[in-house]
Amino acid sequence: MKTARPAPASHDALAQVFGALRRDAARELIAMGALVLALAWFLSDMAGLGVDYRLKALLCFAAGAALVWRGLPHHPHPRFGPANRVTLARLALMALVAALIGEALPRPPLSATSPAVWWLVVVATATALLDAVDGALARRTGLSSVFGARFDMETDAAFTLVLCALVLQAGQAGPWVLASGLMRYTFVAAARHWPWLSAPLAPSKRRQTVCVVQITVLIVCLGPIVPPWLASALAALGLALLTLSFATDVRTLARLRPTPLEA
Repeated sequence: MKTARPAPASHDALAQVFGALRRDAARELIAMGALVLALAWFLSDMAGLGVDYRLKALLCFAAGAALVWRGLPHHPHPRFGPANRVTLARLALMALVAALIGEALPRPPLSATSPAVWWLVVVATATALLDAVDGALARRTGLSSVFGARFDMETDAAFTLVLCALVLQAGQAGPWVLASGLMRYTFVAAARHWPWLSAPLAPSKRRQTVCVVQITVLIVCLGPIVPPWLASALAALGLALLTLSFATDVRTLARLRPTPLEA
């Protein structure tokens, strides 16, 4: 028995849904931006940082918010959703951490500035822990989307790069530690030259686990009680795991690469 196909949504209906989404997202972005400014003000006063810290935090968040706004057409739901709200909170915390790049904190030796650096560890840990919330929340509310998955992945990538820069700034590892943060962006750049690298990959527990390990290791490296030799060893282990994970994905994509006759 044939079943009737649902009628395609009209242009006006789609425009109405997208308009509602934009209004909802705008409220979330503005509210979170105001919170970032307030927290940056509080943290800069507490840690003795200058006005430039507040400006950098706000600019980092604004850059991320602009990318979120640009990606909204790929969000299929009329609401921004609680899961994306959690990821947006992670982006806000990441901006507060990223604004420390170039500041007097963290600097070697870490033990000399331990009270303030412990706050950095706490904020970074909260950012990492929230990563376990957004995906589960999206599935529970039925608001999973490609947009949300990409938002989550890019926030993880930017957070990893920021942590790498801070580990270098703190004198806990050499410049090579930046390779962990730059690997994702190198992969994206390579995909522009070799399009087969941009083919979709199946979800992978191995990939998720390595990401969690990588971020956890970098946060541990920022601990004032962790000596530089140990931090370097942990960061090197994290880099080795990440390299192996990327190599596995590249090999998989190479095997799936269409032959010249299929292209």
